[in-house]
Amino acid sequence: MIAEDKALSELVSRLSECSRVALDTEADSLHCYFEKLCLIQVSAGDEHVLVDPLAGVDLQPLYDVVCSRRLVFHGADYDLRLLRRAGRFEPVDLFDTMIAARLSGKSALGLAALVEERFGVTLSKASQKANWAIRPLPPIMVEYALNDTRYLFEIADTLEAELHRLQRWEWFVESRDRMIASTREVKERDEATVWRISGSSALSPRAQAVLRTLWFWRDTEAKGWDRPSFHVIGNEDLLRVASQVANGAPFSTPRMNGRRRKSFDVMIALALQIPEEEWPQIEKVRRKRVSKEQVDRSEALKKTRDRVAAELALDPSIIAPRAALEATAADENAPALMNWQRRLLGLAPVLIP
Repeated sequence: MIAEDKALSELVSRLSECSRVALDTEADSLHCYFEKLCLIQVSAGDEHVLVDPLAGVDLQPLYDVVCSRRLVFHGADYDLRLLRRAGRFEPVDLFDTMIAARLSGKSALGLAALVEERFGVTLSKASQKANWAIRPLPPIMVEYALNDTRYLFEIADTLEAELHRLQRWEWFVESRDRMIASTREVKERDEATVWRISGSSALSPRAQAVLRTLWFWRDTEAKGWDRPSFHVIGNEDLLRVASQVANGAPFSTPRMNGRRRKSFDVMIALALQIPEEEWPQIEKVRRKRVSKEQVDRSEALKKTRDRVAAELALDPSIIAPRAALEATAADENAPALMNWQRRLLGLAPVLIP
């Protein structure tokens, strides 16, 4: 575990002599409200190490050297977002084994499945939901973390060779670049709709008013406690309580400490006093009228997609997801599909930002 600037500087010096680096990250989103980057796994050459971002080391020198090399990840989208929170992280060359496995036609895309197929090694999943902010890390978590990058180079080599054999390298490059671009998008929380959890649309307007109040109460509690919201009260219980309270039925809640339970009861009382004109409005989904020509175009694209997918032994959704097909049927120049997908469907390439 590298937890001092001197040791990190020595690692950076060694990495500067390597042409590629395998990376992975661990966070504590299942244990804290304010998610943190808790661990960076690094493999290069024959070396496999862990870097501790929680030790206060300056990560930028590490970022600078690895981003100038070819980086190998498995499912890089989440890692890229997480790494950028701690500094400037913009790789110049990245190979994502999950994207490569998908485009190669692999049925199982998880790292454990790829490792078992390639090496006959069964990786433990015991630490998947562990709290990566704890220190010191127990040996079982250290081993789990190191295994996330230990096998990536050989898997990447195998998959890259397969992509070239199948003449799908351009598919990979375009898919990877779109993934990287998507990780730069910052999504703002919409306070007007963030409380609308799965199942809320089935509630009455009054029950939705209760749910909205309780959702924001839970969010405030979770922030103050620095725990995930479900540690305060889960979504199913929120929906159940909101429905029962709105109907005047008895209700029970999961165990809470005395202060939180009193606060919860106060929020319910306040929610029941919300006047009807301030209740949430039932969302009316207005579907844009689809012309017969658009339906015919969508069906024709789907038939072409299914035929091509069968010929290439790929899942049809890889060639074109349903939503992308519909968007393209509505506007042939829509950027919903990548150009390699458009070519397979017999469509002309478009300029994609």
